[in-house]
Amino acid sequence: MLDGLFWFVPIASISALFFAYLFFKQMMKESEGTERMAIIAQHVRSGAMAYLKQQYKVVGYFFIGLTLFFAFLAYGLKVQNPWVPFAFLTGGFFSGLAGFFGMKTATYASARTANAAKDSLNKGLKVAFRSGAVMGLVVVGLGLLDISIWFLIMNAVYPWELNEGHNLIIITTTMLTFGMGASTQALFARVGGGIFTKAADVGADLVGKVEAGIPEDDPRNPATIADNVGDNVGDVAGMGADLYESYCGSILATAALGSAAFIDNPSLQFKSVLAPMLIAAIGIVLSIVGIYAVRTKEDAKLGDLLKSLSRGINFSSILIVIFSYLIVHLLGFDNALGIWGAIVVGLISGIVIGKATEYFTAYEYKPTQSVANNAKTGPATVIISGLGVGMLSTAIPVLSIGVAIMLAFLFASGFDLSNMNMGLYGIGIAAVGMLSTLGITLATDAYGPIADNAGGNAEMSGLGKEVRKKTDALDSLGNTTAATGKGFAIGSAALTALALLASFIEEVKIALIRAGDEFLEMGNGVMIETKKAGIIDLVEYYDINLMNPKVLIGVFIGSMMAFLFCGLTMNAVGRAASKMVDEVRRQFKEITGILEGKAEPDYARCVEISTRGAQVEMILPSSLAIAVPIITGLIFGVAGVMGLLTGCLASGFVLAIFMANSGGAWDNAKKYIEEGHLGGKGSDSHKAAVIGDTVGDPFKDTSGPSLNILIKLMSMVAIVMSGFIVVYNLL
Repeated sequence: MLDGLFWFVPIASISALFFAYLFFKQMMKESEGTERMAIIAQHVRSGAMAYLKQQYKVVGYFFIGLTLFFAFLAYGLKVQNPWVPFAFLTGGFFSGLAGFFGMKTATYASARTANAAKDSLNKGLKVAFRSGAVMGLVVVGLGLLDISIWFLIMNAVYPWELNEGHNLIIITTTMLTFGMGASTQALFARVGGGIFTKAADVGADLVGKVEAGIPEDDPRNPATIADNVGDNVGDVAGMGADLYESYCGSILATAALGSAAFIDNPSLQFKSVLAPMLIAAIGIVLSIVGIYAVRTKEDAKLGDLLKSLSRGINFSSILIVIFSYLIVHLLGFDNALGIWGAIVVGLISGIVIGKATEYFTAYEYKPTQSVANNAKTGPATVIISGLGVGMLSTAIPVLSIGVAIMLAFLFASGFDLSNMNMGLYGIGIAAVGMLSTLGITLATDAYGPIADNAGGNAEMSGLGKEVRKKTDALDSLGNTTAATGKGFAIGSAALTALALLASFIEEVKIALIRAGDEFLEMGNGVMIETKKAGIIDLVEYYDINLMNPKVLIGVFIGSMMAFLFCGLTMNAVGRAASKMVDEVRRQFKEITGILEGKAEPDYARCVEISTRGAQVEMILPSSLAIAVPIITGLIFGVAGVMGLLTGCLASGFVLAIFMANSGGAWDNAKKYIEEGHLGGKGSDSHKAAVIGDTVGDPFKDTSGPSLNILIKLMSMVAIVMSGFIVVYNLL
């Protein structure tokens, strides 16, 4: 019998989808403006949808191959739960669907935002932000709906009240596997979209701005439509799929840890599984309330615009603190105050990471201004100072996550370090707390590319300077919110991945039981029943410690993976961008009248180059992310995989922050100069800053944000393949 409180979860998810539809319809009622504005928007929309169609085709082949492989493991070798292939497919499908809806909305919203900015800055902000909210609400709505449906299906097959609580462990660990489908789709979306957008962006900037001396988003630039398409496929569809996977992963990992922590108390066991779902559900409702709180005054500066977005996020965050306490108190946890403390710690650490990212990337603060000042001495010093800022920016997020992990563990365990299960549950629920207001935090992130495209549309349509000034203000805000969103995504990935590490050990226990190992012989000769073995017992059984060479080798391979992955994706952008540069130069040379505005460039050719480059280049890095955990497990077993995941988490987390913040600082240093400082647009300082921004493009929009998916995907692959690894390994 399901608790009546459970039904609030699917109701909240449907509410999110309803409001997403409502905001979409409100946006569609706005005018796209002039005929020229509508034509440009249609170009971008067609290019984005053509790219997405091609990407889903490639990803579809991968999914078919992996589903057949999982079916073989489940039905042939019997080392996997028979539901895994189906869960994997639905995870990928819903993740792709979230990206599709978000991008469809964004491509319709850009011209409408530019047109609304003609009336007022507040109206432009509202159209762009409400359109971004569609992405946020679709992600949380589809994520929670998928979880609700799977929970109902699994509970019908394995009733949670039966089998002394072990059924609930089977339910939660099986549901975790649909996270791999979401992770796989997210990585393809992020890597493919990142390569597409940055190939176009680099080509447009280097040839257009630096060589030809024409403004950003100038219609004479052949790569400008591809650049605008790229903003949507990378920063909307890619980010949506990424955070869909973090959101679901944190809820499912925490549910799995809760089912293990409370196995001796059936009533609390079910409630511990329900708690992360309820917190996410109430977060949806409060995000919708926060979205309605965002508005600004007409003469607003960047600081005022930031405050107006912060108002909505802070309002939702304060309310979630209050309501989450009511939830854990209502569920009747013995340590309700401690679990609530873990939730609050997660939420605060997310805010701290966001503020730290804002400080290091917004041009209102010293770090980015120092990067801009270095442009006076050329591009080399811009690049050096940007790298330095990115490295310095890692300190606060890393320390924040470290403090959050420790406090969440202590609060949930009642300050008893030996109470491992409850401590890990606290870390998991801290990740849920951080992502509880994702509906509005993702709205602020998806807002960025919409505002960027609105500025592009205004420039290409030849709207007045006053309109362009407003869209520039919205765009500058978008750069900061995008950087903050990336920091937030990386921080949530670190907490979620740590919860997934613990869930991997739980999945190993299920695999041992499935393989027929009813008892574990410990090093001291003591026999423990596998069903009753805790995480510490399994860690001891597999000798997971730093003196074990298998663990150490895994740590080194995991650390290497973060750099190998970044190297592959950076070089992919370089190769695709060089083709784009050649094409833009060719068109300037061969199509007479482009630079005089008398002939229209071949925009479609540039979109085609980016699309082809992205499809080819995304396959190798994405395949490695899936293959390496399997190969490591087959050679070094469970201990090697734990080392691999630990190494990738530690190095990937720090590297991702460094790359995202370096890129953000370079981008906004360029914007700072374009505002009229240090000589303004067209000056030598501006050209130096453009080169810095070009270097930063793959940092912040391809390699950096893809790393947080890599961390979680490798964990998910390990979880899904645990049954195979337990039975088949060399060492």
